[in-house]
Amino acid sequence: MVNAIKGLFISCDVPMAQFIINLNASLPTSQKFIIHILDDTHLFVQPHVAEMIRSAISELRDQNSYEKPS
Repeated sequence: MVNAIKGLFISCDVPMAQFIINLNASLPTSQKFIIHILDDTHLFVQPHVAEMIRSAISELRDQNSYEKPS
């Protein structure tokens, strides 16, 4: 018998995958969203968290960007 789960496939570099894994680990058990870690650069997650992941990545990029002083 085949079990199918609807999800979102994420392909990224290793540091971004680790960021997403750490984001998942920081949530309570009832809110964890990673279905399966396929390898170092591929994750399978619940589809409803796409916008939350995008928002967290955007915040990370904003914190790590350099603005030249005026």
